Amino acid sequence: MDVPPTARPGRQRLSAEQRRHALVDATVTVVAARGYDGAALADIAAAAGVSKGLIWHYFADGDDLMVHTARSTLVKLRDAVVADLDLEAPVPAVIRAAINRAAELPDTHPRELAALSAIIHNLRAPDGSPRLGLDEYEETYAGQEELFRRGQREGSLRQLDPRLMAVTYQGAVDTMLTYLQAHPDTNAADYARSLADLLLGGMAATPSPSRGPVNGSTDSNPDDAE
Repeated sequence: MDVPPTARPGRQRLSAEQRRHALVDATVTVVAARGYDGAALADIAAAAGVSKGLIWHYFADGDDLMVHTARSTLVKLRDAVVADLDLEAPVPAVIRAAINRAAELPDTHPRELAALSAIIHNLRAPDGSPRLGLDEYEETYAGQEELFRRGQREGSLRQLDPRLMAVTYQGAVDTMLTYLQAHPDTNAADYARSLADLLLGGMAATPSPSRGPVNGSTDSNPDDAE
């Protein structure tokens, strides 16, 4: 599968940060299209519209490029979920809206999800252990913990360990995304509603009423809790 070069603005000289961004975007494109093992550095350079040797000017090696790509993509996906959310709304409503938004990622960001999954599952340290793990979620966990603590102060969430809540929440969302990618015919909105019911049933001070099983019929609007 051919991968088109990343669009560049004429002969404008790019800054180092812009060049790194172009290489990361090209890496996402190539890995998503050809898989991790098929993502040759020469192809990534060609997709970015640069010479292969320029990669080493900005990254220590191919693994460094992959690590940087995975981390940047994780931030991009997280930002896509929280964008335009009303973070001042009651915390259970924020949680439900965020899960709804996350369930849309396979449609809105399929390239990024495919590349991130491929890199995380294939990039290895010299001893064979994964190069990327739960430590990559620290910033994500911190933001979630802050939200959960606000819910506890306001009385909408139970007094559970915020870190436990964050790890459980993020793990459930990641599993949802993996399932939706593997089963594209699944009704993502129904899955999101059911997942929110399950999580809020355990976290909310007053459990949220059920809104129907995954792929079941429902008359509720997926956005009415936002």
